[in-house]
Amino acid sequence: QVQLVESGGGLVQSGGSLRLSCAGSGFIFSINTMGWYRQAPGKERELVARITAGGDIYYVDSVKGRFTISRDDAKSTVYLQMNSLKPEDTAVYSCNARVWKGMGTDDYWGQGTQVTVSS
Repeated sequence: QVQLVESGGGLVQSGGSLRLSCAGSGFIFSINTMGWYRQAPGKERELVARITAGGDIYYVDSVKGRFTISRDDAKSTVYLQMNSLKPEDTAVYSCNARVWKGMGTDDYWGQGTQVTVSS
């Protein structure tokens, strides 16, 4: 079955950096779109960054120039490098895999990792 295991969250001061990792298994990692979402208390979940199998990348405006998404298909891992962190980046960050299932796609989620940025 599809599994996504995240790591790398934690507590950091404003202006600091963190790198999140998400290791996938149970599916052909290299042909699927991977993404990072976040949800802050009292807010809806939002897409932070997404990278397709072909390397096309999307970032939400609030993280452009600060966050970098990348993937290592040999390791079936997607990363989110977060620099210049702000208190408003505080949220639970979840890895997403959009997996091809023949007639369409299914979304799978990791367990989530807490990122807390102190001011």
